[in-house]
Amino acid sequence: MTSNKKRGEEALSHLAREIKARDRKDKARPFGVVIASLVAILAIGGGITYMAMQGNEEDVVAEDANTNETEAAPEEQEVLTLAGQRETPLEDTVQCEYNESGEAANDATVPNGDDISTEGTVTVNFTTNQGEIPMELDRALAPCAVNAITDLVDQGYYDDTICHRMTTGGLAVLQCGDPTGSGSGGPGFQFANEYPTDELDDTAVQSIYPRGSIAMANAGPDTNGSQFFLNYADSTLAPDYTYFGNVTEEGLETLDAIAETGVEGGASDGAPAEEVRIESATLA
Repeated sequence: MTSNKKRGEEALSHLAREIKARDRKDKARPFGVVIASLVAILAIGGGITYMAMQGNEEDVVAEDANTNETEAAPEEQEVLTLAGQRETPLEDTVQCEYNESGEAANDATVPNGDDISTEGTVTVNFTTNQGEIPMELDRALAPCAVNAITDLVDQGYYDDTICHRMTTGGLAVLQCGDPTGSGSGGPGFQFANEYPTDELDDTAVQSIYPRGSIAMANAGPDTNGSQFFLNYADSTLAPDYTYFGNVTEEGLETLDAIAETGVEGGASDGAPAEEVRIESATLA
């Protein structure tokens, strides 16, 4: 069995666990709504399997939100709005482990993970063909993610790459970070989940990633690489995606304009209707 195929199966297994967890927390939910949610979730999961089996790189796609369902969460189901701040601060430095995985796109190299600071923020600016998208990355939230992203920016990894995916509805994101543009490309390494995953005892609880938040896309636990998604509106997900920063107000204006054009063909999930190309990524 190829490693890509295995990752696809692991992603579907992750979806199955998510569905079971939702079912336990919401026994009273009408049967028809459960079936509709299951079909939508598996439809997205099926896309993950396809990418994992067809591509030569890692598949890192935020996979467990129902992008079509607009029904509010049942009152008895807990929904957590992420504050973007840890309850317990990390030590001043941490050790980040970046494990080699798959073929590296754009000749990426593995970052140094020794004694990584957990203090302060760093500004990254994406100059795109649609406008500027400045972002403030927070080391206190996810030092290993911030270290990986900034290292890749320094390498020129994101220059002249497209944001290959947009979604609407319960998941309102623009997804970027794959130089291959296929959704299955990666930097040749993976690393563990951070905030909020590492702070929660119950990762089955649904969470709101607020408008402006930035999170790592993945294909299951601890498979973070180079892909990330920008939330142009509140998005409801399991807390399985590392939240590592926020888009500035200027960046949100650009995101709003991109979101206004919608998804190609009027779909709820797919390529942006107008190409979004990162011309260059720089550190302030």
